[in-house]
Amino acid sequence: MWLSDACNEYIFSCKVRRLSPKTIDNYRKQVEYLRRYLETVCSIQELEKVKPVHIKHFIEMKQQDKRKPAYINDLLKVFRSFFHYCVEEEYLSESPMARIKNVKHPRVIINTFTLIDIQKMLSYYHGMDFLSIRNRAILATFFDSGIRCAELMTLTDDRIREDYMLIHGKGDKERVVPKSPYLSKCIMRYQRARESYFAGKLPPEGYTFLSKTGHKLTHEAVAHIVQEAAKAAKVDKNVRASPHTCRHTFAQLQLKDGIDLYTLSRLMGHENIAVTQRYLRGMKDDDILQEGNKHSPLMRL
Repeated sequence: MWLSDACNEYIFSCKVRRLSPKTIDNYRKQVEYLRRYLETVCSIQELEKVKPVHIKHFIEMKQQDKRKPAYINDLLKVFRSFFHYCVEEEYLSESPMARIKNVKHPRVIINTFTLIDIQKMLSYYHGMDFLSIRNRAILATFFDSGIRCAELMTLTDDRIREDYMLIHGKGDKERVVPKSPYLSKCIMRYQRARESYFAGKLPPEGYTFLSKTGHKLTHEAVAHIVQEAAKAAKVDKNVRASPHTCRHTFAQLQLKDGIDLYTLSRLMGHENIAVTQRYLRGMKDDDILQEGNKHSPLMRL
């Protein structure tokens, strides 16, 4: 079977599975990348001729290009899915990815915002104009719920309930996220400001958080809100000021407060608990020591 035909069929199956358009687009680019590599570098055009050694050479090539392990592993994840599909359809008897392992990740300490940083960042947007009230509500939503930037951008009023929010996450999955009284107050104040700003005529798009022209916010616009507040709060330069760092901050603060990994995994919308464990590994040694001292068995005697 021609590689090009197998790739096209795989992408069609992704559409049938009703994966998100963004996911399908990423898968298309990555399997096309694989096909081009196999054809141009390995002179392979037929699916049956792909061997594990070709994938290993690909990994070596990416490592020589100084690509990060996370980038390489993301590609390998899609390659596994593609070849698994080919085995399921009986185009192959065994996947060439069957014995290919992920590239080892170095242990990375992710620097997160402190409680003082959070307080200063929220205080930065203290104005009573529409944008200030909106930006404060956006920051409060990130720090209070740990949702992804894309999830915040697509949040709608009908999914915001009295003490929780229904979040439409990755893979078209819905989850419930609690909402504190502090966040409820911020969102209510924002909704009143939004009604007034648009003179009672809300734009038809229906998203909760809107641009000043009434359109859906972009990732860049939301990132700028976080960056501007972090700069004003004089956050440590080792902390990457981004919406995703707000998510990491939420996770690590929850862990410090004693939440179990399973519950945190549900709140974060992770596919499995192994993903959530990365946040635990990302905690600084000082934090681990402090938590260990707090829960020392002998201190309970």
